[in-house]
Amino acid sequence: MEVAKSTAALSAVAFVIWLSAFAAARAHEVQPAIADVTVTQDEVSVTMILNGEAIVADIDLSSITDTNNAPNADAYDRLRALPPEDFVDRFLEDWPSLAEGIDMRAGDAPLAPVLSEVSTEPGEDPDLPRQTRVVWTAPLPEGDAGVSFAWDDAYGSLILRQIVEDPAEGEAPYAAFLNPGQRSEEMPRTGTASLSVGQAIANYIYVGYTHILPKGLDHILFVLGLFFFSVKLRPLVTQTTAFTIAHTLTLALATLGILRVPASIVEPLIALSIVYIAVENIFRPSLTRLRIAVVFGFGLLHGLGFASVLGDIGLSTGRFLTSLVSFNVGVELGQLSIVLAAYLAIGIWFGQKPWYRRRIVIPASLLIGLVGLWWTFERLIL
Repeated sequence: MEVAKSTAALSAVAFVIWLSAFAAARAHEVQPAIADVTVTQDEVSVTMILNGEAIVADIDLSSITDTNNAPNADAYDRLRALPPEDFVDRFLEDWPSLAEGIDMRAGDAPLAPVLSEVSTEPGEDPDLPRQTRVVWTAPLPEGDAGVSFAWDDAYGSLILRQIVEDPAEGEAPYAAFLNPGQRSEEMPRTGTASLSVGQAIANYIYVGYTHILPKGLDHILFVLGLFFFSVKLRPLVTQTTAFTIAHTLTLALATLGILRVPASIVEPLIALSIVYIAVENIFRPSLTRLRIAVVFGFGLLHGLGFASVLGDIGLSTGRFLTSLVSFNVGVELGQLSIVLAAYLAIGIWFGQKPWYRRRIVIPASLLIGLVGLWWTFERLIL
């Protein structure tokens, strides 16, 4: 009976690890759209970079992190295979229905977007989304009502930035990360909107958490590596504390522009950190100062990886510190969720069994190490 239970537990761990490797190798990762909005006295102009093929294919971008997982992924892939000019024609054909999902308002008055430009990049890699650039305008009614923006939640998350040509001294342009279906603050016709503290906290906790679960596959495996080192509380708390302090430090330094390391260096090293932790779990299962120092060093690397995410999404310039801290809180909540789930699924049932290390920890660490090796090869060679 105990053999069967240990085999079932290990099989579940192996499935999660295998799924991580498979997903990373075939990622069509969903990225938020980016909208630059300029509001004048008479008109609002929007320039947006988005995944046009996913929206035309009617993929619900609010519920997936990878287009391969969508029920209509085949339609997306067919659109992705079209030459750019052919896809632009298809986008123009579908624009009237797509525009119904755009909800711009001046105060309470709805605005009708008028399409002025569409272009699609050729795309360098068929396994990566290509960007479509869409420009539209809308005339504003008389008065001074500000403009707010939202769109159908199926279109996914949105990074919105208000473009102001001559901001007043000390005035930070409005920028916000909008979750699917969320409405922006009203952007005035003169000056700039401001992001509320509550919205900044909620948005960036969400971004940090979802970067770990479900998107941060390499971070998930690293934290699982720390969990499998020891089921005892002290080693786990010591390691996760060192890891947290380290990645918080480099996240802050990199986000402030003080520290810059190319992703081509950081990403393979993060994969190698997974390999190292897995090997130590197998051959040196004792908490030493060297182990803590190594975890701290790898935490510095992972912080640079987190910073690259914020570099893509951007921090609200008006709520910079609040957004940065909230993102880090989201990351920590994601990591705690991984540890708690692993403990409830495996540790609480099997952690005190005499065969736990032999039947679960060593095989699981071996699988984690092999995935880390594959990712290292993939990031260096492929």
